[in-house]
Amino acid sequence: MTDVLTPVLTANWDAERSWTLASYESLGGYGALRTALGMTQDQVIEAVKDSGLRGRGGAGFPTGMKWGFIPQDNPNPKYLVVNADESEPGTCKDIPLMMASPHTLVEGVIISSYAIRANTAFIYVRGEVLHVVRRLQAAVQDAYAAGHLGKDIHGSGYDLDLVIHAGAGAYICGEETALLDSLEGRRGQPRLRPPFPAVAGLYASPTVINNVESIASVPSIIANGAAWFASMGTEKSKGYGIFSLSGHVKRPGQYEAPLGITLRQLIDLAGGMREGHELKFWTPGGSSTQMLTAEHLDVALDFEGVAAVGSMLGTRALQLFDETTCVVRAVLRWTEFYKHESCGKCTPCREGTWWLVQTLAALEKGQGAESDLDLLLDQCDNILGRSFCALGDGATSPITSSIEFFRDEYLAHLSHGGCPFDPAASTVFATAGASA
Repeated sequence: MTDVLTPVLTANWDAERSWTLASYESLGGYGALRTALGMTQDQVIEAVKDSGLRGRGGAGFPTGMKWGFIPQDNPNPKYLVVNADESEPGTCKDIPLMMASPHTLVEGVIISSYAIRANTAFIYVRGEVLHVVRRLQAAVQDAYAAGHLGKDIHGSGYDLDLVIHAGAGAYICGEETALLDSLEGRRGQPRLRPPFPAVAGLYASPTVINNVESIASVPSIIANGAAWFASMGTEKSKGYGIFSLSGHVKRPGQYEAPLGITLRQLIDLAGGMREGHELKFWTPGGSSTQMLTAEHLDVALDFEGVAAVGSMLGTRALQLFDETTCVVRAVLRWTEFYKHESCGKCTPCREGTWWLVQTLAALEKGQGAESDLDLLLDQCDNILGRSFCALGDGATSPITSSIEFFRDEYLAHLSHGGCPFDPAASTVFATAGASA
C-alpha cells in the first residue's frame, strides 16, 4: 500500500535536523529558486497554472489563476500573504510542515513573490504556536544570511523582505480578509467584498493570500515541471496533498498522497481502525465539512469526488470516529467551538450559533421533542448563505449531515432522557447510520 504515497512536502521530514538550512540545501533546497529567477515572472505564473495546483487551504481555487488576478498596472506595492493561521478543528498539516521543513515554505514564498512582483511578503502564524513562530524566524534569518532573501537575490536584481507575523489567536483570522485586518493591527473581522484582495487587499494594495501547503508546493512544481505535478491526482484535482488522519485509527498522522486516494486506502496505511471497533462517521475536511459514514469509504478524496456526495474536501483533515462515539455530543462540542469563535459582526452567525448550542445542548440531555430537530434544521437554514463569511456556513454542516445520517440517535436521546451510550460497551448504534 505504501506505493500510493507521494512524499514530496514530507520527503525530508525524517532527515537529521531537517529544519536547518544546511539539511534543506543538501537535499537540493533552493535549487528551484535559482531556476525561477532564470525565468520571467509570467513564465512562473504559467507553470503554476499549467500544473493545475489548486488552493490547499480548503477552497480549492486555482493558484496560478489567483496570481494572475493581480493588476500589474496598479502603482501600489504588491504583497504576498501566507495564511498559516491553522485553527480548523481536526486540521493539523501546516504546523508540522513548518516545524519539520520551514525552508520549503520560505523558498515557496520567494518564488511566489517573484511571480506576482511583490517585494514584501508576510507569513501570518497563530500566536499560540510560539515554537513554530521561532522556527520560522530562524529559517528566515538563515535565508537572509545565505542571500536567498534581501536585496538583489542571487544577482537577479530582485528584492524581497519576508516578515513573520504572530496573530493574536482567533479562528476568524483564518478567513483571508479578517486575516488582513488583523495584520494591519485591527480587530480580525471579515471585509465586505468587492473589492477583492487581489485589487485592494493589505494596505489597500493588490494582495495574494495563499495557504501554507499551496505555497510550499510551488518549489517542487518549478523544480520538476508542471507536467510532473499534473501527472498525479485526478483529472480536475491535480497533484498531491497531505491527508491528516486523527481519531480512532491505530496510527494517526500525516499521509502525503495523490488527490483521489480513498479513505479505505488511508485507513489501511494507518493500520486500520483501533482493535475491535468499526468506523461510524468521519469528516473529510475538518469539522466545518459535512460528515460522512462508512458508506463513503471508497469516495475519491478530491474536490469533485467529495462534493458529489454532499461534502467538501476542505483541508483534508480526516477525523475518524468509531461506534463508541455519541454523534450528538460530538456535534455539540463542534458547535460550541463555532459559537465561541464567531466574531460577532453579522447577526445570523452571532445569534444563530448561540441558538444552535442551546437547542443541541437540550437534545443531548434528552430534553425537548422530535420537532426540535426540525427547529435545528430551520436555524441552520437561517444561517447558511446568510452570514458574512463561511464561519456560519461551516457551523451548520455537522448539524445538518448528522441529522441526515443519524436522526435515530437524536431520537434515542429523547426516549432515554439523555445519552443512551455505555462507553464501556459496544453501542447499539453501531449501525444507526444505515437505518437513518
